[in-house]
Amino acid sequence: MDQPADAAAPAAPAPGATRRREALLARLDATGRYPTWVLLAALAGMFATAFPITILAVSLASIAGEFSADETTMAWVISAPMLLSAVTFPLLGKLGDQRGHRRVFLIGFAGSTIVAALTAIAWDPASLIGFRTLAAILGGATQPTAMALIFSVTPPAQRVRAMGWWSMTTAAAPALGLFAGGPLVDLFGWRVVFLLQAGFSILALVLAMIVLRETPRLRVRFDLAGSVALSLGVGGLMYALGSVRSPASFAEWIPASLVVGIGGMIAFVLIERRVAAPLMPLDFFRSANFSATLATNAFTSAAYMGAFVVAPILLLDLGHSVTTASYIVLLRTVSLTICSPLGGRFGEAYGERAASIVGCAILTFGLFASAWAAHAESLALFIAGLAFQGAGHGLSQPSITAAIARSVPFHDLGIAGAANRLMGQGGAAFGITLLALAYGGRGTPDAFALAFAVGGGLSAISIATAFGIGVDAIAGRTEKEGLPGVESEVA
Repeated sequence: MDQPADAAAPAAPAPGATRRREALLARLDATGRYPTWVLLAALAGMFATAFPITILAVSLASIAGEFSADETTMAWVISAPMLLSAVTFPLLGKLGDQRGHRRVFLIGFAGSTIVAALTAIAWDPASLIGFRTLAAILGGATQPTAMALIFSVTPPAQRVRAMGWWSMTTAAAPALGLFAGGPLVDLFGWRVVFLLQAGFSILALVLAMIVLRETPRLRVRFDLAGSVALSLGVGGLMYALGSVRSPASFAEWIPASLVVGIGGMIAFVLIERRVAAPLMPLDFFRSANFSATLATNAFTSAAYMGAFVVAPILLLDLGHSVTTASYIVLLRTVSLTICSPLGGRFGEAYGERAASIVGCAILTFGLFASAWAAHAESLALFIAGLAFQGAGHGLSQPSITAAIARSVPFHDLGIAGAANRLMGQGGAAFGITLLALAYGGRGTPDAFALAFAVGGGLSAISIATAFGIGVDAIAGRTEKEGLPGVESEVA
């Protein structure tokens, strides 16, 4: 039986430092700016962990040359962290619910900072892949816990706006990393990326230690069996998806991965039905709001990320250089970055369902416009399609993210946020695989058009699922909904 939640006591620094920190937080409380500083601290942590990915992706060829390795092997620098961080999202989210989100955030972020610095001295492909994977797993703690920390101090009416800034940061960090970090890599080599990450992370970690307060926690037994089963299920399915695009040596493992993945998911459901304190209460999925939000996130991520992989191939096929193609695709990220705060305000004014539907519709329009542009070989129309894709994703994501908080009790925000993040990453892997298969490497206008049309079909499904967002309500809502100490249960 679950025991009442109580506040976790963080490790106390020196008494003088404690008094100064408490005085600072009291001043922020008095001015009403404390939620803003929590948002800044959480987003700073996310930025520090997210910005290296694009620089690393474009540097794989030079890294492979330095280590005398083939690019297929070095591709695991990108795919291994994505796979294993997805597996650990639910574990980290639930640990935050049970042990305190501040604690898990700081421990994970500190570990990620140390490993980022170690990555700069990687001596071979195995060490680089290992350090990057460990950093991604530890840095993964910043995502579900950061969301829970933000929601713990943000009134419900303002959560969609906060998620607008969240979406903007997740889009802007890789884009800024590519824009500013590219020249530094050309001058000093790829290792400078991780020295910069470690430096940014130290600054963000200090800010988080000062600003963040601990959240209430649940004193319940951790669902180890459910965690193992879910890890096997997610890991097997994600590996199978990734291996579809890999060489035959990896593809041979697809049947075994599918068996492990499906078996793990079946075992997870059976375990969750029987344990007293499940990792993921299956009753959540009876809520149309919870299920619709996860489905919408999965399909929009599939469409958006699938197109992200195919777009540069089309531009290169049209005769553009790698640099030109990178900057053209960057326009999509720019429109997403601009529209994410606008999406937060739109959702705040008209509701999460309306904002999600409008955003998904614009994303769908952009993908079908890109399909027509590919068929007609029109660069101007293709650029317009990219801009609409970014705008649609930016408008929809804040409401999709915020809607999760309305579908679960406060003490389950961590696992709910982790589930949403997991569905997004799983959807992205599915979309990349599906659009790559649709394109098939044929290099013809019709092949590119088919790939983008498939993406448009995935996005169109997200419009339908978005109608379920915001349907259910949580019993016992108040103006202080979701804040610490306010009890609520899924209706």
